[in-house]
Amino acid sequence: MQPHEMSARAAADAIRRGELTSEALVRACLDRIARTEDRIRAWTWLEPDQAIAQAREADRAQASGARLGALHGLPVGIKDIFDTADMPTECGTILHRGRRPREDATVVALLREAGAVIMGKTVTTELAVYAPGKTTNPHDERRTPGGSSSGSAAAVAAGMVPLAVGTQTNGSLIRPASYCGVYGFKPSHGAISRYGVLKQSPTLDHVGVFARSVEDVALIARELFAWDGKDLDVAPGSHLELPARWENALPGPPRIAFVKTPLWPQAEGITQEAFVRLAKRWSDVVTEVDLPPPFDSAVEWHRTIMESDLANSFEDEYARGRDRLSEVLVQMIERGQRYTGVSYSKACDGMVVLQRALERVFAEYDAILTPATQGAAPRGLAATGSPMFCTIWTLCGVPAISLPVLQGEDGMPMGAQLAGRKGHDAHLLGVARWLVEREYRHGGSAGGSPQGDGA
Repeated sequence: MQPHEMSARAAADAIRRGELTSEALVRACLDRIARTEDRIRAWTWLEPDQAIAQAREADRAQASGARLGALHGLPVGIKDIFDTADMPTECGTILHRGRRPREDATVVALLREAGAVIMGKTVTTELAVYAPGKTTNPHDERRTPGGSSSGSAAAVAAGMVPLAVGTQTNGSLIRPASYCGVYGFKPSHGAISRYGVLKQSPTLDHVGVFARSVEDVALIARELFAWDGKDLDVAPGSHLELPARWENALPGPPRIAFVKTPLWPQAEGITQEAFVRLAKRWSDVVTEVDLPPPFDSAVEWHRTIMESDLANSFEDEYARGRDRLSEVLVQMIERGQRYTGVSYSKACDGMVVLQRALERVFAEYDAILTPATQGAAPRGLAATGSPMFCTIWTLCGVPAISLPVLQGEDGMPMGAQLAGRKGHDAHLLGVARWLVEREYRHGGSAGGSPQGDGA
């Protein structure tokens, strides 16, 4: 196995044992990028010399006997809406071209403290909404990688980096993870600070991560659950407590609710068939559960909140550069300008109703199993696919993870989404690990990184 193919956990352990240097790992990732970036186009800013300099500093620190962080020497991709003091942050729009922040976002600062090598900035859609960037799907460059965290998901899937960070306001983590065949984790709302991250909607914005295993998701997420006093939605004492051994994550087999959601008729036939087979394969722990009628309004309530907040957050961009924004974003902002305070308030009240209803579900079940997307990544690069199967879980602020255990059209990867109780992120990761190990034992697929230079 080449260094760029190693899991983050395996690479971190090899570095600590002196069997691998950070420089060797970073150089292997840079070589992988050099061979594949022309096709995948995952990066908007990458300076190899700067990445190598960070790796050499990590190796010097280890040689000196310094205390090593959990991510020591590991390269991480940063979605280009996170402020970085030593790199541009342009947010996928010409309106922010050349922008140089004065300080790191909290997430970037925490990654540096944990010893990570900040590899570069990955492509985002325009202002992290819908208009696509340049990235293609590593499994089929004619297909979308999803969005808005397109570059981060593609970079991890292609073996360019073992870890990357992204955000989700609707489906921007789970969707690209599903399309690209990697693990995408959206923690509970308010678990990770958004200070220094492009603001869309304070009510809906989440920071999350991409990796190639549940263990690697936990490895990086654990370092990011920290209170900084700068994001008012992050409570003091925010942390991710994980058991010392994964075998102890659950007292017994989990109880899983298979929830089709009101959007089930819009899932592709192959998706419906795949989930029915999956639920049958896991029938000893899975029970089908229907959501009550208020969930029929979730998409409408989410749209009201998101578009109203976009109109507020992007007021300056709209005022000075409407003609340089995509038509889809302009339309969303202008709809947001027309919503009334009453409609916004009703949508927020509806969100609370749904959150309480989910609490009743999670009183009986450890997690919810549901589609991550309508199907495999759609053909074409003019759009990023629908986030509809992520909307409920983002609106309600519960943790969610996409597991690459299914296949769609032409063998393309497709994720199974697990959602958990808000604030119980570690428990959700324990359920995810349990299910993935079970899938491995039964010969299923639990990862979809494309191999070879033709990715």
